[in-house]
Amino acid sequence: MVCLGNICRSPLAEEILRKKLSIAKVKNVMVDSAGTAGFHIGEHPDKRSTENALRHGIDISKHLGRQFSVHDFDDFEVIYVMDHSNQKDVLIKARNEHDRSKVRLILNESYPGEDRPVPDPYFGGEEGFELVYNLLDEACEVISAKFK
Repeated sequence: MVCLGNICRSPLAEEILRKKLSIAKVKNVMVDSAGTAGFHIGEHPDKRSTENALRHGIDISKHLGRQFSVHDFDDFEVIYVMDHSNQKDVLIKARNEHDRSKVRLILNESYPGEDRPVPDPYFGGEEGFELVYNLLDEACEVISAKFK
C-alpha cells in the first residue's frame, strides 16, 4: 500500500486489509505500506487518520512511516497505490516491465477500470478521513475475497 507520506491513506489500507485477512483466517500474506516521499520516515500516522481508524476498530497508532524502495518490487507481488501521482512515483523506480506490472491503483479493485484515486485527506476535515476509510474498506474487501 503506497501513498505520499505514509501517514494517512496507506497505513490505513494496510491495517484494513490485514484485519480482513485475519478475520478470513488467511495466513502467509504479507501486507505493508510506504510513502513515495521521505518526509515522514519514522513518524506515527496523522492523528486524524488514527482517530478515524479507531472509530472503526482499527489501530494504526504504532505504525511508523517508511519510504517506498526499489526492494519493495522484490518483496511484494502487488503494489497498490492510492493515486496517479503515487503511481507515477512508484513506476519511476521500476526496473523493468515485471516491476511495472505489479503496480495498481487500489480503487480499481472496487471500481474496475475507472482509475479512481483515493483522495488525500491531509488538508481537509474529518469527512475526508471518513470517505477515505470507506473507499479503502470497500477495496480491501474485494482484495481479501480473492484469498478465500
